[in-house]
Amino acid sequence: MSMEKMNNNSASRNLAPLRNVSNFLTLANRLQERGAGLPGMGCFYGPSGYGKTTASLYSANEVDACAVQCKSVWTQKKLCQTICKELGQTPQKSIADMVDQIAEALARSRRPLIIDEADFLVKKNMIEIVRDLYESSMVPVILIGEEQLPQKLAKWERVHGRILSWVAAEPADDSDFELLQEIRCPGVELSPELIAEMKRASRGSARRIVENLELAREIAAIRGVKALGKKEWGNRAFFAGQTPQVRQELLHHG
Repeated sequence: MSMEKMNNNSASRNLAPLRNVSNFLTLANRLQERGAGLPGMGCFYGPSGYGKTTASLYSANEVDACAVQCKSVWTQKKLCQTICKELGQTPQKSIADMVDQIAEALARSRRPLIIDEADFLVKKNMIEIVRDLYESSMVPVILIGEEQLPQKLAKWERVHGRILSWVAAEPADDSDFELLQEIRCPGVELSPELIAEMKRASRGSARRIVENLELAREIAAIRGVKALGKKEWGNRAFFAGQTPQVRQELLHHG
């Protein structure tokens, strides 16, 4: 399924200062403005939750890219069909014809191609299709994946050698937290102690920061307060990406 483009509203525009949005946009611009003879593929990688998809969606709108998000069950045909539809094309019947069709559309429009969850393409030996699309169109192509994606791509020399820039997604910093707080928890003052606990639990994950901020907003709304501290938060668990422990009392009733 193709990735939905972000609405062009103030909320999406406010994401621009996030460090990974800035890093991704810098990568996209570098590939677009690369010198003659330089390869035009890039790789944006990092742990789950670091905001890679958000960064790519924002940048896709900024540079008018064709952006798709792979799924684990996709085949070569499904990948090509999805890219065709994202480009506004009616897919041809064969994979070979679709590759030519996509390459022609990309070359004509000069739109970059962004592929999220590219790890699935490597796992299923589908990554060479992406190289075919790049070679035939010469538009920027950015692969997005998990922390080990660069090592996985190293096994595919013809793809690896066409990567101009490797950019690692970075953990959210204090500026990111402040920006996300403004967007997700507006009008609610959080105590320094509560903020420190949120940051500790989130461990640099933008996704977990958003989850904790959303919970803070809900608590404030339910209590009807404009300020929230450790007392108001109570003994609620923070979103920390950890698996819940087994409830021992239930084991005894098994």
